[in-house]
Amino acid sequence: MTEVPAHRLKQAKRALRREILAERDRVPEGERAAMSAAIADRLLAMDELSDAKTVMAFWSFGSEVDTIPLLERLEVAGAQVALPRIEDHDVEPIAYAAGDPLSETSFGAREPASGRRLEPSELDVVVVPGVAFDRSGGRVGYGAGFYDRLLGRVRDGTFAVAVAFGLQVVDRVPAGGTDRRVDAVVTEREVIRAVER
Repeated sequence: MTEVPAHRLKQAKRALRREILAERDRVPEGERAAMSAAIADRLLAMDELSDAKTVMAFWSFGSEVDTIPLLERLEVAGAQVALPRIEDHDVEPIAYAAGDPLSETSFGAREPASGRRLEPSELDVVVVPGVAFDRSGGRVGYGAGFYDRLLGRVRDGTFAVAVAFGLQVVDRVPAGGTDRRVDAVVTEREVIRAVER
């Protein structure tokens, strides 16, 4: 397989992002909430989640899958929840509990204003955001590479799972050498276990 030139890869990702985000933004808020609830149910029913002691998720923004109820349910289930905080161009897992102070990032998400930093090796599960995914676990994020770098720092066996609406699953995402795959994608309709192509 020939390597796609970097500028072509960037263009392809940018075009896919634009298309999927526009489609996601068109979903009515009530419909998004119902689909988000179904995604949380499917995710929490997975063995990897029921066995997990430490789960890093994220505080959703815009038209993303609503993760706030998921964060609450993880905490009620007894998991140590972590949220990402951007530090020196990387995301660091920070221990989080309901009511802890949050600050807004430049792009609209919220992150812990303070809290204990966890080592990536402490994470059992990472719930991964993104724009588009495919059935082999390919992922196109928002373009900063935060999660590609984080997933390179977790221990072997850490379960990386994306939450996404069905419309975000495409036939194949453009991917380069530094792009990390996820182990599964959970949508409102199904759990997709990544299959290598």
